Amino acid sequence: MKIIMKKQRSAGAEMDPIRHSLAHLLAAAVLEKYPKAKLGIGPTIENGFYYDFLFPRPVTTEDLAGLEKRMRELARQDLPFRGKKVTPAEARKAFKDQPFKLDLIKEFVKEKKGLSIYRTGDVFQDLCRGGHVKSTREINPDAFKLTHLAGAYWRGDEKNPQLTRVYGLAFATKDELQKHLHMLEEAKRRDHRKLGADLDI
Repeated sequence: MKIIMKKQRSAGAEMDPIRHSLAHLLAAAVLEKYPKAKLGIGPTIENGFYYDFLFPRPVTTEDLAGLEKRMRELARQDLPFRGKKVTPAEARKAFKDQPFKLDLIKEFVKEKKGLSIYRTGDVFQDLCRGGHVKSTREINPDAFKLTHLAGAYWRGDEKNPQLTRVYGLAFATKDELQKHLHMLEEAKRRDHRKLGADLDI
């Protein structure tokens, strides 16, 4: 008897559409609060996502709570994600005020890569290849958290503008999120204890 083994997707792979969609919700929340912000990129990473922005003014970790709250509100609105292929001219028109997106469009055209735009309801659009949930109702609004900020040069080149990278965690359930946050806190405590011992504090 022939047994067919199905390839199992990892939990991280299953979470990618949710995490990618949350990156778009983060960008939507940022543009609502900072209409003059410039968008970089917003990929998924292990256990979460990030998005790079050039903000019109400095932001701090205290600003994350308001952005996170708005993301939860958007998630609860059952917003659909819809994508469509566009021409280079259509893409440039859609992102005429976003210099980093125009830079990406130029690169994609040069490399003969297709262009597509994904809309999140009527609140946001992004230059994106896809990999989203069908609707924000698939996102658990209690299972993600914006965690911290970091500096990141556009395209990793210090000759380019330095953007602010906003990091977030995202899981399928609130319990998984809390367990991960607890694990991070425990790891931080262990590091502090080790550092104290090394310094004889």
